[in-house]
Formats: sequence, C-alpha cells, structure tokens
Amino acid sequence: MSDRFFLETPPVEERVIFDEAESQHLAKVMRAQIGDLITAFDGTGWEYQIELTSVGKKKVEGAIRDKAEVSRESSRQLTLAVALPKGDRQRWLVEKAVELGVTRLIPLITKRGVAQPVEKAIERLRRAVIEASKQCRRNHLMVVEAGQTLGQVLANRPAYSLLLHPTGEPLAANTFEAANEIVALIGPEGGFSDEEVAQAVELGCQVISLGPRILRVETAALAIAALVQH
Repeated sequence: MSDRFFLETPPVEERVIFDEAESQHLAKVMRAQIGDLITAFDGTGWEYQIELTSVGKKKVEGAIRDKAEVSRESSRQLTLAVALPKGDRQRWLVEKAVELGVTRLIPLITKRGVAQPVEKAIERLRRAVIEASKQCRRNHLMVVEAGQTLGQVLANRPAYSLLLHPTGEPLAANTFEAANEIVALIGPEGGFSDEEVAQAVELGCQVISLGPRILRVETAALAIAALVQH
C-alpha cells in the first residue's frame, strides 16, 4: 500500500494497534488484508514498516517489521502566528503549512480577528495536520497551539521575529540569512491595528511588507513560509 498511516501513540513493543479512524480507513477504504505490509509514522520522527496481523472494522493490529528515524524537516524552524481566516480556508492554510515545513502554528488573537480559536477549532486543525503529514511524508507533526495574543507570542520570541504589514520595510533578499528560528506574525483580514503594530515594534519585532498588493491571510502566511524555506 502506498498510503501512510498514523499511530496515535508511539509503540513501546513490536505490536501496534491503530485507532478507530485509521482502522476504519485501512479496513473499509483500503480493503487491507492480514499479511499486508504498510508504512506508518508516530509524529515524533519515526517511520515503521508494519505487517498487519488482525483486520477488523474498528480495530486493526500489526507487528513492526522495520523502523527508522527519518527526518524530512526544514533546516529553519518557523512559527506562524496567524489570525485565522474563516471556514475551509483554515484547513487549507494548515495543510499547506505542513507541506512547506512550518514547525509551529499559533492561532493569533487580534483586535480585528474574524475567527476565534476555540477548542473545537484547534482540534480540527490538529487532525488536519495529521492528514497533511500522511500525504506529504512528513514524520514530525506541526504543532498547533492554543490561541495567543500578540504579547503572549512575543514574550518568549526567538532572536528573530517579524510582523507582516503593508507599511513595513520591503523584504530584503538576505533577511533570513543568519536566522535559524523565526516567528512570523500575520494579522486578520482587517489588518493589525496601529496599537498592535506599535506593540510589536516595542517588543523588538521587525515590520516587513511582502509587496504593494494586499494579500489574504493564508496567502501571506504561505508566502513567508516559502521564502523562509528558500
């Protein structure tokens, strides 16, 4: 099977049990059979070759035949602190951020935010991380944190942090040259307030612009992610 499957709990023995959602996908969608060899990962960097030993509609078990620690992570750690867009655009943002190697995503609570990072929304995003990781062959899960204010994000910021804003300085070609860990803050559709921009500057954040056009939240987030990886 070419698909990859997620182990909710890193195995401590040679025997593994898939959770109900993965078991149903294996049994009902993939029509898995006893003896099939599949690839699984546990979100901590380990990848497993597993032989299925029991296939039920709600419970699939297997035995580990091989395992390896395989990292497909980026050389730079990027945290995106994003004021979440509405509806399905949230899931799309998470999916592409996972593919682009973003390390951490923090839903940003802002004055003009349109979507609040409630607990149910955070759980949906975390599930989207797993699905995206299965597809793009990433073995470390992108962390989705609980919502934070701008001040909370920058209280423990790394040496390099930036805020995306139309009035900021143009992004220079060598902006990220010496940075190994970066925090990028992206505001809501209505933009950061003047007070929020001033607060970020006071906390040592660099204000930058991605050009003369106004970008959607998810466009700006993924543009900076791609630039950081480049």
